[in-house]
Amino acid sequence: MKPRNLILLVTLFMLFATQLTAQKRLTEATITYNILINTKGDSLQAADLLDGATSVIYLKGASSRSEMVSSLGTQATLIDGRSGNVTILKDYGEQRFMIKMTQDNWKESNKKYEGVVFTYGEEFKTIAGYNCQKAIGTLPDSTTFVVYFTRELLPVNKEFQYLNKNLPGLAMQYEAGLGNLMVTYTVSTINFNPVPQSKLELPKSGYRVMTYEESMKQVGSN
Repeated sequence: MKPRNLILLVTLFMLFATQLTAQKRLTEATITYNILINTKGDSLQAADLLDGATSVIYLKGASSRSEMVSSLGTQATLIDGRSGNVTILKDYGEQRFMIKMTQDNWKESNKKYEGVVFTYGEEFKTIAGYNCQKAIGTLPDSTTFVVYFTRELLPVNKEFQYLNKNLPGLAMQYEAGLGNLMVTYTVSTINFNPVPQSKLELPKSGYRVMTYEESMKQVGSN
């Protein structure tokens, strides 16, 4: 091999190795997102009820727990990395529901996010100490949303955030629908300490257990 070609090969290898070192595989962490309600007209009252709400993500290998915590109560989504099954826990005062979902149910509930396409820009900003790049996500219905993500952290499990699972990194700030509201999620902290196994365990009592189909019928009747 010619010396010039050898130097080029070594240089490319070093650049590739540096990129791998810079990007951390995110296998276990607790990620806290602050939630900002983008209010419009009649949404002001709903925004007041969700003032100060947070979304806390617990990642442990292929499993996860996502908690939406507000003054109204708590809603948690648990994904079993082994079976792929999903459980939603709704805890709003005396109303406590456990909704069991199969993998197909999970895909059905997120079908509007299937096929999202990201366009990457050259705009950057720092969020929670990480360099974040701007991207525009386009849904199949042509709806668009803005997301800032970091390539420094790459989640091994991406099912916890279906909207952003095709990103080549962790979404640090993004827009999404929450019922009839549009909200912005922004990471405030990332804790890399081990996540207790108890966070991924389901309660054995105290909840009304429903299938996904039963929960959809209840929503339709309201």
